[in-house]
Order: sequence, then C-alpha cells, then structure tokens
Amino acid sequence: MLAIFGKAALAAGAAILDVYRNGMDVSLKADSSPVTQADELAEEIIVSALTEAFPDIPVIAEEAVAAGHVPEIGTRFFLVDPLDGTKEFISNNTDFTVNIALIENGVPVAGIVYAPALGVAYAGEGDKAWKMAVSDDGKVSIRVPITSRTVVKPPVGLISRSHCDAKTHEFVAEHAVTDCRSVGSSLKFCMLAEGGADVYPRFTRTMEWDTAAGDAILRAAGGRTLSLDGTPLLYGKRNQSHDSDFANSSFIAWGRKAEPA
Repeated sequence: MLAIFGKAALAAGAAILDVYRNGMDVSLKADSSPVTQADELAEEIIVSALTEAFPDIPVIAEEAVAAGHVPEIGTRFFLVDPLDGTKEFISNNTDFTVNIALIENGVPVAGIVYAPALGVAYAGEGDKAWKMAVSDDGKVSIRVPITSRTVVKPPVGLISRSHCDAKTHEFVAEHAVTDCRSVGSSLKFCMLAEGGADVYPRFTRTMEWDTAAGDAILRAAGGRTLSLDGTPLLYGKRNQSHDSDFANSSFIAWGRKAEPA
C-alpha cells in the first residue's frame, strides 16, 4: 500500500511544484480558508490513484468534503490532504506537504507525508517508519529507517507557525519547554518521528486529514498522539454535537515514552 501512496504523493507533489514555481490563483472556501489550483490538482491525482488501486476503500479528501462530497465510511478508509500548509505555500515558504493515510478502526495505520519543496518524504506502516530523500526529478534516492526518541527533560517543543495560541504558550511554560521550534504543516509529526523533538501541543482546530498521515508515521516510529484525556486520538469522527464531521479535538503529540525504571 505504501508503494501506491508514494507514487501518488510524488505525482501530486510535481503538480504542486509546477504551480508553486509559476504562480497561483488563490480563492477562499466557505470557511474562509484559502485554496489554490494546486490543492485541486493534487487531490484529483491522489484520489484517482487510490480509487483505481483500492476501489472498495472510501476516500475522504479535504477539497471534496469542502464541496459537499462525503462518501459513507466503514472501519477502513483513506484520509487525504493534498496540500497541507496552504498558507505556507501561498507565502512561498517550503513547509507544505502532501498527506495520505489509511485508517482502520479509528487508528491511522499507514501514511506518507511528502514535502516537495524540501525534497523529503516520510512514511510509516505498522511499527516501521522511514525518511526518504527525493531528487529534483521526483525519484526517491535515499531511504533510511527512523524512530522517535525517548522524551527528554526539558522537552524540545514544536509549535505551529500559523496557528499558535495562548494555550500553547501556557503548555510550553508548564512543561518547561525552553527550546521551542516553529514548523509548518504535518512536518511537526515527522520531526517527532525522526527524533528531532519531543512534543507538539495543538489546541487550535485541525481536521483529521491534517493529522492522520503524520500521526501514522509518528505511531509507527514509536511515538503517540493523545487527546487531552490521555487516550489516543481517534479518526472517523462523525455527527459530533460540538463540531463538524472529521474535526479533531485538541491533542498532544509526543515522542517515545520512557520505559518504567
């Protein structure tokens, strides 16, 4: 399955880079979030690839949902964010990614995150995760296994470049995070997965397609993503009284938990 994910993500990334380098038109969706033709082109490529390879698995994709196209899901479905970090993309920053994940029984079990402008991709499935270098012609040149590190004290923290809030600053102070790095998109999960940081708190709103791929990679690398009650973050949330379908609650993503002494 990761081979299909990788091929789709690389093709979507090529389309995104073409728009990134040659100019883009920006419009606003109903929720006032920005969207570009790169989002739409990438989603079309990914959904087509997934539907052809896995016709019986529903695809929940960000732009389709925004347009009102939401298929029924069972215990197994895909979550797709064709361009995570659209604000970074529009600002000509490089921290934008392509995200594809498989969900089984509410758990992200496989995922790929590709950052085309950085030439790097991450993937995870089961209990194995990898980081890959991607050449300018869109081919994987290096593939190495990664693992999250045991959380150190004080922890190294990651915060969203575009969505930091007062609760995040309170968390940073409460947990004595003295080294706090600002990163865009789902790359925060990937930094945790490769042992480059320890914790990523998120109190502002996210959707499941924003987090599923990175979360799958982090879990495969030995980390965890927890709701504020300490339980693993779940996916496939529908008919929520407090928010829309597929909206996440606040969460804390961590590196590897220390073994009991």
